[in-house]
Amino acid sequence: MRKQSAQTAVENQDGENTHNEDVERIEAVGEVISHNAKHLIHCLSIIGQVEGHYILPPQNKTTKYEHIIPALVAIEQDLSIEGLVIILNTVGGDVEAGLAIAELVASMKTPTVSLVVGGGHSIGVPLSVCAKRSFIVPTATMTIHPVRMSGTVLGIPQTLSYFAKMQERIVRFVTDNSRISQERFTELMMTTGELVMDVGTVLDGKDAVAEGLIDELGGLSDAIECLYGLIENNPKEY
Repeated sequence: MRKQSAQTAVENQDGENTHNEDVERIEAVGEVISHNAKHLIHCLSIIGQVEGHYILPPQNKTTKYEHIIPALVAIEQDLSIEGLVIILNTVGGDVEAGLAIAELVASMKTPTVSLVVGGGHSIGVPLSVCAKRSFIVPTATMTIHPVRMSGTVLGIPQTLSYFAKMQERIVRFVTDNSRISQERFTELMMTTGELVMDVGTVLDGKDAVAEGLIDELGGLSDAIECLYGLIENNPKEY
């Protein structure tokens, strides 16, 4: 009886430690691992602006790429983690940092699913399509517009060339990882008259799927069920 009591106490302590670790991970970097589930999956949230080389003001809600990149490396190496679900509600941010994260996710062997729940703005578009399967809720939006930069910009031909090349990289990545064509994506990106004092297009969930930008219209249960299917059909093997 004492042995069983001691074992129960150890199990309770382990469970409490696991819970505390999960809470700390959520508070620190917005990540959580589901332990008591059909498959062991990791949830990663990308919220607000993607913070890259420059620190944003403290009142901004940000996702730091120096947190996300090591997490992706750890998930890809951890054989116990069978899949990754990425929850997105972004308002843009550092273009190169966001594209770097998207490229890493796209190159992972771990089954991945993305779910846009609020919005995918600017660099949030490549982050939305980088998973093996993408979902969007009906009320979410995808905002497509050209690359922009705030602050001092040199008014020289080389600057325009730099912007054009960066835009080409983004367009190529998005079209390579979705069903939308380069021509149609560029057309949506350069639309005038829809955004106030800006160029671009806002697509709601249904339109984003119709355009081929996102794979499916659905919510959390749909994304999880799809991820389970990817795990069972293409298990993580090395």
